[in-house]
Amino acid sequence: MRVIVFVKATEDSEKGTPPDTAMLEAMGKFNEALVNAGVMAAGGGDGLKPSSQAKRVAFDGPGRKVIDGPFAETRELVAGFWLWEVKDMDEAVAWVKRCPNPMPGPSEIEIRPLYEMADFEERLTPEVVELHERTRAKLSGA
Repeated sequence: MRVIVFVKATEDSEKGTPPDTAMLEAMGKFNEALVNAGVMAAGGGDGLKPSSQAKRVAFDGPGRKVIDGPFAETRELVAGFWLWEVKDMDEAVAWVKRCPNPMPGPSEIEIRPLYEMADFEERLTPEVVELHERTRAKLSGA
């Protein structure tokens, strides 16, 4: 089961307050444990710059509108992420509980399962399966 793990933004992360050395070391050790356990698939605990440096593209039919950050509702923003391969949601929760608090104050981490091709089984054609397999092979370097 693949899950994406989001570190939710806080006022500190939106200000661009960098983590201190102790946090960088603690998070580095946690990330190393994830890699050693074969859980880390991507993301490496990568942090995101504040939304003041971001853009959004809003879609409405064929129209596109670019919206410059910063964005309101800090609690709805993401400050960092991992992509993990776990056996189930319980394992993902257990790993998050081991994570150092990613922010100087209160913070939240959200875990969301990714869709897998099997979730769309009744809608898959051989052409769609082939397209996705080619894309995955290119991403994995095969």
